Amino acid sequence: MLNRRSLTSRLLAAFAGLLVALSPLQAFAFSRVKDLVDVQGIRDNMLVGYGLVVGLNGTGDSLRNAPFTEQSLQTMLERLGVNTRGETMQTKNVAAVMVTANLHAFAGQGTRIDVTVSALGDAKSLQGGTLLVTPLFGADSNIYALAQGPIAVGGFVAQGQAATVTRGVPTSGRISNGAIVEREISFQLAGAASLKLSLRNPDLTTATRIADAVNRYIGLNIAETSDPSTVQLAVPATYPKGVIGLLSDVEQLNVDPDLPAKVIIDEQSGVIVMGADVHISTVAIAQGNLTIRVSETPQVSQPTAFSQTGTTQTVQRTQIQIDDGKGNKMAVLNDGVSLQKLVDGLNALGVGPRDIISILQAIKAAGALQADIEVIG
Repeated sequence: MLNRRSLTSRLLAAFAGLLVALSPLQAFAFSRVKDLVDVQGIRDNMLVGYGLVVGLNGTGDSLRNAPFTEQSLQTMLERLGVNTRGETMQTKNVAAVMVTANLHAFAGQGTRIDVTVSALGDAKSLQGGTLLVTPLFGADSNIYALAQGPIAVGGFVAQGQAATVTRGVPTSGRISNGAIVEREISFQLAGAASLKLSLRNPDLTTATRIADAVNRYIGLNIAETSDPSTVQLAVPATYPKGVIGLLSDVEQLNVDPDLPAKVIIDEQSGVIVMGADVHISTVAIAQGNLTIRVSETPQVSQPTAFSQTGTTQTVQRTQIQIDDGKGNKMAVLNDGVSLQKLVDGLNALGVGPRDIISILQAIKAAGALQADIEVIG
């Protein structure tokens, strides 16, 4: 009796699991709030500097073609007590470079950040080079970091008498933790009484859903949508851990973002990306191209055997084929057609990506495409 009951329970459990697996589920593309917004004031700042890379194995700048490298080298040597003014230098082991970095938000003094080094002159490779001390400036012309260290280059160049092989970009490299922050950018987050969340993809529906999710979670109306790209938060005075605790909790909330119907077209590569909400009204589509193919097949004409008067000649034979697409049919797409049906209909016509671009633009011009077309490239 126990075995029968156990077997019956297992069968019922398996049957229930099968029903759950076969039941239709509504799909939602939930995303965390921290993946949808940025907090205004918490941002990176770009830094840039000019420096010299030394230690190159004859792959640096030619000083004759890069006078700025020669001037920088002379200035650096003068600071070290070496006078080279009026002398002719022919070294190819030095290269002038631009150094760039991102100063992260709340990066404290003494924090290390990564830097990118790119050749400025006609250097062939930065492999094996070392960046000398380079100050990195912000947009306000103040020095925020100092960079120095050996450069890691992913590419290389090999050259012989008759051939050259280049892989990657040998004139650009990175220095991991190659810069030390010398100046902090002050931002008082803990004492803020209100915050602004900036949507990375501005949308009024998404902003409203974020505000509603925050208000439901907190239990108070502290979030308000001011425009499609901004959600304002009022920090409750009695909230545990203040602003930091509020942001930590809000970032983990799940929201279903809404996206506008849009068709992205890259004419250079022929890539077409359509959103799931792209719909069209009733429209008839026919596609056909006029193709003319001309083939030349020369033939040799020879006289009969033992002929005394004939000569061998080449006779031109031209064959012309015309394909005007008479076999192509017109397809009718009904009102409210979805993305899947649109793609299936165009594929049934044997339409390639290049022709699909023209068809979509024609449908949009006719007012039947309920989406925006954005052409890139």
